[in-house]
Amino acid sequence: LFKKVILADGIQPFVGIVFDADSTYRLTTIEAWGGVLAYTFQLYFDFSGYSDMAIGLSKMINIDLPLNFNSPYKAINISEFWRRWHMTLSRFLRDYLYIPLGGNRKGRIRRYVNLFITMLLGGLWHGAGWTFVVWGALHGTYLMIHQYWQSISRRVHGDDAARPSRASALLSISLTFLCVVVAWVFFRATSIQAALSVLRGMSGLNGLVLPIEWRASLGPSAAAMAWLHFEHLEAFGGARQWTWIFGLLAIVWLCPNSQTVIRRLNDGRLTAIHERWIWMSLGGLAVCVFLLAAINGSRGSSEFIYFNF
Repeated sequence: LFKKVILADGIQPFVGIVFDADSTYRLTTIEAWGGVLAYTFQLYFDFSGYSDMAIGLSKMINIDLPLNFNSPYKAINISEFWRRWHMTLSRFLRDYLYIPLGGNRKGRIRRYVNLFITMLLGGLWHGAGWTFVVWGALHGTYLMIHQYWQSISRRVHGDDAARPSRASALLSISLTFLCVVVAWVFFRATSIQAALSVLRGMSGLNGLVLPIEWRASLGPSAAAMAWLHFEHLEAFGGARQWTWIFGLLAIVWLCPNSQTVIRRLNDGRLTAIHERWIWMSLGGLAVCVFLLAAINGSRGSSEFIYFNF
């Protein structure tokens, strides 16, 4: 509930102002990236909270639902992303589309085609619109590129490829995250034209424009940087927006997810009674704080994004 009401709904105001902007408004780089990253985290915590609620409520009536969400933005490649994001749908697409199409049993080219068709149909599963078709096609393309890269890597290094270094893993996670963010533009946009407008802003084709409020903070140096343009930006939330974005990014990348927390409490490491008592007390206190914050932050009805799917 805290994930949904406080985190997802908290950053939501910075999303619509970008994706629902008038078609004549030229989004600047900072506006476009701010809106897309805001949606990236809104969707993450909305769906993560949705999945946690479903599993938790089912356990109350002694039903165990399968895990559906496992820190997907920590994925080191796009294949791993789909093993972590909407895991039940990923397994459905694999078992009832990819494998019946032939899977990887009919050669490399057929494997790539099967991957692309599976993700294309996965996009259509979310909605009968061109934006969802492009979103599915992008992920199909990502998966084909990844599989091709994997085949080259195995050819060069063999099956005993060294474990990637920390720097290499961080680069892979960042690249995967960037690819997913770009695809989310089509997932959220109301039309192909709207998505392209956002992408033009993200790529800097509308010029580098900064909020006019920042000119004063630069002082005399602002005059020396004539290439910078300062304007009033309608779709930019200022420091508050970027505080939200970097704060949620830190939670996503640095904090354990709910399944990890529960597993650590139940794996037998806390053998002493006083240790378990301390951790359960702290957990209970945290739950109370989160619940009170969620109740205080509730404002009328708030639909889950995935309610539409």
